[in-house]
Amino acid sequence: MKYLTLKDRRLIAKLYRQEARVLDIANKVGCHPGTIYEELRRGATGKLDENQRPEYDPDLAQKEVRASIRRRGNHRKAPMPNTKEED
Repeated sequence: MKYLTLKDRRLIAKLYRQEARVLDIANKVGCHPGTIYEELRRGATGKLDENQRPEYDPDLAQKEVRASIRRRGNHRKAPMPNTKEED
């Protein structure tokens, strides 16, 4: 499993601006096309680019990934209630 780096995200942005197909971008980056679709969704700015496609910002995508990792953190589980039966 490959995690995308900021360098990968900037390459995705460059190829996406050049109107490369998602399959071609995935081959160039070395990941599954589904990863590219997810990445384009993650970095969507809510605006349309000059080709009337959702605009992709690699820095926004990187920020979203870092926030997601921070949210995961070390969550402590609540203690389990005592399930022993008393005689």
